[in-house]
Amino acid sequence: MTQGGSNPVKKARGGFEPPDDCFADSSLNHLGTAPREKAGDGVRTRDLLLGKQKLYQLSYSRDILYDTIYTMPIQERCRILDHQKISATLFKLTLASSYISTHASPGQFVQIKCSGTNDPLLRRPISLHRWSAEHKTFELLYEVVGRGTELLTKYSVNEELDIIGPLGSGFTVDPTKKIHILVAGGMGVAPLRALAEAIKGTGGKAIYVLIGSRSKEAVFCESDFRKLTDQVVISTDDGSAGKKGFVSDILLSFLENELTTPNSELTTIYACGPNPMLKAIAEIAWQKKIDCQLSMEERMACGIGACKGCAIKTKGGFKMVCKDGPVFDAKEIVWN
Repeated sequence: MTQGGSNPVKKARGGFEPPDDCFADSSLNHLGTAPREKAGDGVRTRDLLLGKQKLYQLSYSRDILYDTIYTMPIQERCRILDHQKISATLFKLTLASSYISTHASPGQFVQIKCSGTNDPLLRRPISLHRWSAEHKTFELLYEVVGRGTELLTKYSVNEELDIIGPLGSGFTVDPTKKIHILVAGGMGVAPLRALAEAIKGTGGKAIYVLIGSRSKEAVFCESDFRKLTDQVVISTDDGSAGKKGFVSDILLSFLENELTTPNSELTTIYACGPNPMLKAIAEIAWQKKIDCQLSMEERMACGIGACKGCAIKTKGGFKMVCKDGPVFDAKEIVWN
């Protein structure tokens, strides 16, 4: 559905093929280029760009027309409004954006060109941390882990970054669920802040946040989450802050001993962090029969599913973390 208007795709139902002139303007700076038509198994599909915001994929067989709506990522030059050094290796970028800020959803990410040249060649994927559609801004929380992110730290306020986004499939909040447990490992806090805000905005929900890290110095965003809920639990591997132990163990203890209404049918777990942590949480969720969504970690190159470099094994076959994810239903992941 286009904002403030009717759905042009549904008007095309009833055996009428959309006219050729309603298809994409191939000059638009989108990841999908010219309109294309495919045929197979008696079903023809065609990609349609309307304006600069939505991609409609039309599939028509005989006189039946189906429609699926996608939010398209675009390439956008974003001006830096603020660039803070949070800790020795942690930085927060605030950027101006007319498109990404108004089309993002929790769990999605962007691909950033980290220099003004083609060195490094590949963009760097960074989770969307927060955004404001009203002010047309978004925030990225990133850790310096290599050459690309090191180059990113050199950018100053008022400079521009070449960014593609929003990308990927994010978290889904079931309105029938009453208990929402967010579990972050290390930098896994980055996409969960926006998710917590989205759940908070629905009202009448219990939000619990469990943050695990190596040490006290590596605990991020605790104060931000406490603004949204007073149910925040910290754990560290060395016991320097909060409870000592892995956050997956804290989750299990929390579910068995501290959750006041442990109703599995009313609860969802959302997790982001290292894969060993995600695997442990998936096992706990399965044992407790609780719905669980995982933001998977894999090295990415293209960010749009073309290079197949971030494939993971699922019960439905291999899927791309960048395109089909990064968020997956925990029950679908096949752990090696």
